[in-house]
Amino acid sequence: MESKLNLNWNLVEEARTSAKKIAADAQVFIDGHSTVTVERTICRLLGIDGVDEFQVPLPNVVVDYINENGNISLGVAKYLGNAMIETGLQPQDIAEKIAKKELDIIKMKWHDDFDIREALQPIVDKNIARIKANREKRENYLREYGDKKGPYIYVIVATGNIYEDVTQAVAAARQGADVIAVIRTTGQSLLDYVPFGATTEGFGGTVATQENFRIMRKALDEVGEELKRYIRLCNYCSGLCMPEIAAMGALERLDMMLNDALYGILFRDINMKRTLIDQFFSRVINGFAGVIINTGEDNYLTTADAVEEAHTVLASQFINEQFALVAGLPEEQMGLGHAFEMDPNTKNGFLYELAQAQMAREIFPKAPLKYMPPTKFMTGNIFKGHIQDALFNMVTIMTGQKICLLGMLTEAIHTPFMSDRALSIENAKYIFNNMESLGSDIEYKKDGIMVNRAKEVLEKAAELLKTIEGIGIFKTLQDGVFAGIRRPVDGGKGLAGVFEKDSTYFNPFIDSMLGGNK
Repeated sequence: MESKLNLNWNLVEEARTSAKKIAADAQVFIDGHSTVTVERTICRLLGIDGVDEFQVPLPNVVVDYINENGNISLGVAKYLGNAMIETGLQPQDIAEKIAKKELDIIKMKWHDDFDIREALQPIVDKNIARIKANREKRENYLREYGDKKGPYIYVIVATGNIYEDVTQAVAAARQGADVIAVIRTTGQSLLDYVPFGATTEGFGGTVATQENFRIMRKALDEVGEELKRYIRLCNYCSGLCMPEIAAMGALERLDMMLNDALYGILFRDINMKRTLIDQFFSRVINGFAGVIINTGEDNYLTTADAVEEAHTVLASQFINEQFALVAGLPEEQMGLGHAFEMDPNTKNGFLYELAQAQMAREIFPKAPLKYMPPTKFMTGNIFKGHIQDALFNMVTIMTGQKICLLGMLTEAIHTPFMSDRALSIENAKYIFNNMESLGSDIEYKKDGIMVNRAKEVLEKAAELLKTIEGIGIFKTLQDGVFAGIRRPVDGGKGLAGVFEKDSTYFNPFIDSMLGGNK
């Protein structure tokens, strides 16, 4: 595309090439390893669900049993397929018997790998077909109602009670929201299991469970049919259970999922090896299911200065893009993140924000960019806050951002009331309509503030990516390059769940899903 900012496309290509090498270097490690979460995800995709008498999820029961008594490096699929041949049981029945100590799948006679794969294939095909059917149902809704032109109005619900979330989500849809994000309860990203069933208590948000996904999906389909609009559902597959929650989202037809290659490392102190392995399989699943991922570069600007560290956001977007491509996730499903987070006292700050957003739009033309509102410098002054959000909405429409997470005038005071959300939606709809074609109708002054700002940020990002290419992503994260946060390569949560694959290891869903989103 033609650059309004007169970007140096050779430099863009250099940056993208560096990011591609960074991702390829990390992928060598990823391909040779798995995690307990990946194995639990395979269990879920093979139909294992529910909990034992102590409320421990059955996927955890199966994987923990193999990890403690067998050879986990062979992979859970091998053990389950072998047990199916020996017992004639389905994976769910096998898991229930393991939980009751009625079956020992470790000591069974081993069958040929070919036969094990053959035993598993009907179940693999059945659940792959379920995910395909979900994707087709979404596409049928969009064909019937049409998809929205311009930015998706994205709002959050965060009551802690899934049934109250439904009430608020339905109200938001009627007010004009296009995407409902159910905020996850505080700390769930650090749980090494996925809770089970519908939940009515949560601090700062609602527990992400498959049943909660199903309840909200049903409610949004019902209100969408009433309004003749498809309402998208978003949740989080970040944390220690990335691929598991991605699988749950695929099975229940979520449309967007928070999924960042680096976020858990930086902001939740999850081990970098664990996160990089988990993000790969989670993105394979998201890509196959037609889910748009939302990355978290906006979070960098909550701990680092948005003026000085803008280039780290762009560098991370390039890296997230390449990790996603390796996992078979197309550009059209990459909601690469950035944010309107500069100090409002910055002279010409709006121009810098506009330049940053326009640059992202030009560099990632196919991506449905996820644009985040001001939060760091919201003070509780609701009148000023509403104006800050209005400026954010102006940048959104002027630069063609697609996923617009609305700011709330009561940010920094409380979880928004339904009335706060209504005011924010009204603000956005007014600006999006009144300024719809402004972006295509203006030009940027050659050698002006915005053009020079974009040039500076791109040059710094390309230089940073060249440095990372030389030292690798692990050393980069150790050195605190992103968000000013240092993480040791063998530190953080979840390292004990990482293991090297045996030469005969296989994951039957990788081959079936990777590239299957075309």
